[in-house]
Amino acid sequence: MKSLYLECASGISGDMAVAALLDAGADEAALRKALDSIPVRGFTVEISRVKKAGIDCADFNVILDEAHENHDHDMDYLFGHETNGGYSEHHHGHGGADGHEHHHEEEPHAHNGGHHHAEHEHRGMAEITQIINGTDMTDGARSLALKIFNILAEAESKAHGIPAEQVHFHEVGALDSIVDVVALAVCFDSLNVSRVYVPSLFEGGGTVRCQHGILPVPVPAVAQIAGQYALPLSLSGEPGEFITPTGAAFVAAVRTDGELPRTVRIVRTGLGAGKRAYRRPSILRAIIIEETESAAESGALSDTVIKLETNIDDCTGETLGFLLAQLMEAGALDVQYIPCFMKKNRPAYILCVLCKAEKTAELERLIFLNTTTIGIRRCTMERTVLARETRTVETPLGTARVKVADVYGTKRISPEYESVKSLCKESGCSFGDVYRAVEEAGQHG
Repeated sequence: MKSLYLECASGISGDMAVAALLDAGADEAALRKALDSIPVRGFTVEISRVKKAGIDCADFNVILDEAHENHDHDMDYLFGHETNGGYSEHHHGHGGADGHEHHHEEEPHAHNGGHHHAEHEHRGMAEITQIINGTDMTDGARSLALKIFNILAEAESKAHGIPAEQVHFHEVGALDSIVDVVALAVCFDSLNVSRVYVPSLFEGGGTVRCQHGILPVPVPAVAQIAGQYALPLSLSGEPGEFITPTGAAFVAAVRTDGELPRTVRIVRTGLGAGKRAYRRPSILRAIIIEETESAAESGALSDTVIKLETNIDDCTGETLGFLLAQLMEAGALDVQYIPCFMKKNRPAYILCVLCKAEKTAELERLIFLNTTTIGIRRCTMERTVLARETRTVETPLGTARVKVADVYGTKRISPEYESVKSLCKESGCSFGDVYRAVEEAGQHG
């Protein structure tokens, strides 16, 4: 299966990522079809080739009309309040390779008896969801676009201290952000990759001007996303905003792994150009890779999980049992209680939860709600896992499910507990007899 490796040595933004995915082989025809169907107006899209530090890169440029311009690529506006140096490069190369452009014009929005182009400043998740549902794209692309926007909404809600459904934020409601997210979702969906590797995200420093004033880098939304989804930030110390909220939300939505396989074959490389001019060339590499035969045959895959841990010394057994069930239902990979002794020789339990990064916030919420703990330790752990799949098999006692793991070229069959328990109740047979029957069916299935 193909996988995607995003090399974010110069950070990531929405337009950089779209350009890199296109250069890596994303379906441009599907992208143009989706862009033409977006039920909003006021933008032009150009796809072209540009030079960055002498390197030929793809460029995806969303050009807003005068009513919607937000100065996102105006270096003097963004960083003119401080001395950053090196912001002298100008962006060139507009116009698609085939000369085709998308022109959309939005009618003025009446406001207080006059004409005021402000509709984009007041879009919340309800309006954005309506726009996404009205855009011509696959179900997979639509689901990803909504996931990216929801990640952005959660980050903005935490930054501003209001519920996500009440967020009407300029950065996401802005027209160019909507176009970027739709384009990202369509391009990523068309690549049909199985895994996404992002080992690190390089961020700059200093401050940047936005609608809310002058903010430190990383900006609050990026910091919120990086924290909640355990994104691996590398702070370069160089002045500039290398990671935009849209770029961070895209990585949070699609990233599956942090560590690359030991050996890979590069299938195709895409280079996406950024618009902002920093000392470090603004280039994102999207590399399509395949594991080499030796790595694939081992059956061992690299994976990254989050471990949540806390000490509990004043909860009942019923409470702990209830919490375990809640955590597993909410998507925890594993939950353990380890007996221990705390200060003053009090007997207690260490609660240990393993989960994927995107489940962290919800599982922490459940722990805080259902125990008396006031603090949860969190760390990112790398692990090696065997490739596995779940199959349905037929036994003389009925249908059951088994887990099939690839152990260095051989198959290991493990009957699913719930299936065995269900067949025991239905048949009246012992657990051991049912387990062996399901295991044998799996061997021949």
